[in-house]
Amino acid sequence: MTNFIIAAVVLILVGAAVLYIRKEKKHGAVCIGCPSSCSCGKKQGGGCSSCHDKE
Repeated sequence: MTNFIIAAVVLILVGAAVLYIRKEKKHGAVCIGCPSSCSCGKKQGGGCSSCHDKE
């Protein structure tokens, strides 16, 4: 029974994370973990100094 509860909690957390990512991508966020993702320089083709995955 404990394994079932743990698995259910993990599935709920993963599902919530996926829904959050989908929602943010739908609103145009480029760097979801970036605090300035809406005004990030990567959106305009430049670099974002606060993003960890600069290209």
